Amino acid sequence: MAYLADTPKNKLADIVSNVVSDITQDIAPDVIPAAPEAERPEEQGCINRALRTLSAVNRALLRATSEPEFLKEMCQVIVEHGGYRQACVGYARHDENKSICWMECVGVDKALLNAMHSSWADSELGRTGSGAAIHSGKPSIGRNILTDPSYSGPNFAAFRQEAIDKDFASLSAFPLSSDGEVFGVLALAASEPDAFNQNEVRLLNELAADLAYGITNLRVRSKHREAEATIARLAYYDSLTGLPNRTFLLELLDAAIQVAKQLRQPLALLHLEVGRFHEINKVLGYRSGEELLQEIARRLTNTVKENETLTRVGEAEFALVLPTGGADYAIQTAQRLATMLHLPVNVSGLSVDASVTIGIALFPDNATTPETLLRRSNAAMRSAKLIWGGYAMYTGGQEERHTRQLSLMGDLRRAIQQNELQLYCQPKLTMSSRKVCGAEALVRWKHPVYGMIPTTEFIKLAEHAGLITPITNWVLEAAFKQSLAWHEDGIECALSVNLSAHDLRDPELISRIRELFSRFPIPPKTMQFELTESALMEDPASALETLSQLKSLGCKLFIDDFGTGYSSLSYLQKLPVDSVKIDQSFVIPMAESNDSSVIVHSTIELGHNLGLEVVAEGVESKSAWNLLARQGCDVAQGYLISAPFPIGQFKTWETSWTHSLAKMGGN
Repeated sequence: MAYLADTPKNKLADIVSNVVSDITQDIAPDVIPAAPEAERPEEQGCINRALRTLSAVNRALLRATSEPEFLKEMCQVIVEHGGYRQACVGYARHDENKSICWMECVGVDKALLNAMHSSWADSELGRTGSGAAIHSGKPSIGRNILTDPSYSGPNFAAFRQEAIDKDFASLSAFPLSSDGEVFGVLALAASEPDAFNQNEVRLLNELAADLAYGITNLRVRSKHREAEATIARLAYYDSLTGLPNRTFLLELLDAAIQVAKQLRQPLALLHLEVGRFHEINKVLGYRSGEELLQEIARRLTNTVKENETLTRVGEAEFALVLPTGGADYAIQTAQRLATMLHLPVNVSGLSVDASVTIGIALFPDNATTPETLLRRSNAAMRSAKLIWGGYAMYTGGQEERHTRQLSLMGDLRRAIQQNELQLYCQPKLTMSSRKVCGAEALVRWKHPVYGMIPTTEFIKLAEHAGLITPITNWVLEAAFKQSLAWHEDGIECALSVNLSAHDLRDPELISRIRELFSRFPIPPKTMQFELTESALMEDPASALETLSQLKSLGCKLFIDDFGTGYSSLSYLQKLPVDSVKIDQSFVIPMAESNDSSVIVHSTIELGHNLGLEVVAEGVESKSAWNLLARQGCDVAQGYLISAPFPIGQFKTWETSWTHSLAKMGGN
């Protein structure tokens, strides 16, 4: 009868008729006693009851859509149509006690049954009809709980009283199995003490088989639905954040644009990128990067409004659809998000600054298709990295500039590999003698098409393309080679190289510098390193360790851009540095600004009190030089002395400067 659920209803009567005719056949004597030749009216009534139940159950099976509803309807059918006093379905648990969990009951309280702690183990609690049916895989027929010793224990007292109150005298249990494994039991109770004759039992066996088939079929269908839902999630949702993905976004934008057209209203798309994501991945590990993205996604989800849709569209990129509101609302939203995301994020026990940049594109002003809207919001986001505030609206030409940047990234990589960068330098003078005391090494890139690329531009490109370390390696190699050439030519001039925050986190930095000293035998004092105050403050403990190792090599160390990094005096005292360089933003305006002059003067005194040499960069006028000299500054660097020039011209420049100084008598 397990095939009934897949059988057309008009054939059901024929099948049932065949089952009845089969009842006269022999039944295995080890299962059920042989049937008498003539059936008493009571026995025929039991068969009719079973047939009614079987027919109603199969109709329920055809309608079934979910397992809990199916179990409930089956039990109701057995009691209401079949006339049995109770019907229950229990599932075998493979726990320590081999317990039976009653899933659905009609005619008896399910909580009462579960409170008995039914079991299918080979123990006292497992000798009940239901336990025996599961344990043996065979029906347990016609037990009377008032006389059966298996129900005599105190655990069954309430159940025995239930039998008296609800007038059922005999119990039968039928195992439910699938693929040869028993997974549950169907338990029925009748009011007659001698109910469940052999013919009725045969029909109820078929009923249990159909029930087991229906449960298995529903589970298979449920797994199929879950698989389809999983496929849909993979196709349209991001597994890390749970947010809709790029595919979902493009389909959503297509529908939203159609609505906006009909209502003649604008819509906005905000494109967000998490800053410093690749650095966090590299330093703290990919798991920390994932934690950062999950926290950013959570913050954004809690901030956006109900009618707005947040999606993840790239490795560290999100997009937000604003279906209503124009430029003003989009800007207000961008400002609100930028402010909220400016707060540090706790990742791997550290407080990480992971602010975002936001690009805004509008329909219909900037684009009329989903792909174009997404592309132009992305272009605006790239532009936002270059301005203060963290967000930018799309304007014409941004896509072209973005395309140029992508092209330049590839060209920059090639330029590094093919040694097409150029090493420049800018001299430094001792202020008391005006003699050359060193030079700062600077990297320049002359593109074959675009010409000289501004340093700030191609350094930003290098950061986005992961090329900072290759550029630093190129500069170090070129600087060491130049220092050796000077040394062999009798020029004992110190050359300083800038190290970024990215360089300080490079675990190979110190070993690489040691290797350069071994290849280029120069006095350690001729190689200097400049590190910005802000770079040192990103990870003070790690920076201190790196500086200590550099100092152990005999190199002179500078804190660059001093006054802009908010370092504390207690921390400054711990650093093994030799000099501080006053940032040019204070030096350039000092002749016209009393505030700048006071800051410079205080910095010089502070540096000297800490035993440090003080260098002023950005010296561009004689008035600035004179003020610095009166305030006791040690070294000057800037356009008043010389603009940066190719390092190969240094010897010529130094000779010219020395001659000019001699003509002035050294003053």
